[in-house]
Amino acid sequence: MIMFLRRAHRVWYLFWILFFFFLFYPLYYLSSRNSRYYSVLNFFRKTNSLLSSLFSGIFFSYQFEEKIKKNQTYIYCANHTSNLDIMIFCILAKGRYHFMGKDELLNNPVLGIFFKTIDIAVNRNSKISAFRAFKKAGENLEKGMSLIIFPEGKIDDHYPPKLSEFKNGPFRLAIEKNIPIVPVSIINVWKISWDDGTMYGSKPGICDIYIHKPIDTSGLSYTDTDTLKDEVFNLINSKLIL
Repeated sequence: MIMFLRRAHRVWYLFWILFFFFLFYPLYYLSSRNSRYYSVLNFFRKTNSLLSSLFSGIFFSYQFEEKIKKNQTYIYCANHTSNLDIMIFCILAKGRYHFMGKDELLNNPVLGIFFKTIDIAVNRNSKISAFRAFKKAGENLEKGMSLIIFPEGKIDDHYPPKLSEFKNGPFRLAIEKNIPIVPVSIINVWKISWDDGTMYGSKPGICDIYIHKPIDTSGLSYTDTDTLKDEVFNLINSKLIL
């Protein structure tokens, strides 16, 4: 019975995501045609996420170690345990921001429109694709667009999830562009919406997210990449003790 209810709830919250996505689709389409309107596009992504979570009974509790500056460009780095992670950042991030994610999302019926326009798709098995993706991300950062990235590169296969090794890309980029990194610990979201390898499921509840103090990268060089990566890894992992 419990398994049935959790599967039913997943269908319920996916219904609301799709309902508001198609309701806003004309606005998504128009605002995605020109980068000048990306803030408008992100406003509706935030609205879509807030309404979907409200109607499905899934809520997000954000705890900030330090206030995030509205007009500051950041690179947000977080662990990745659930499809809800995208909604979490659509609500958390402000203004002009974009995601970097796997190239399979280009064909996603909901996320495809974003990864063909504002967001960046990358084939992580291709060095050329990764180079082009981070080059584009660097250009966007210079334009004041914050970057949201999951440095593990995928949702972990373990259940409960364990933090996997980080890729170097976002940390090299942060040093190169002198952009502060915001480590984010997504703590219990895998308990609210999950795929444990045997079933998909979800349930109403409160997702806890901890936003660590931004890390200043000014004065760092490429030789500090591993140190920075380890620092972010340890900060995120410090809040994930089960």
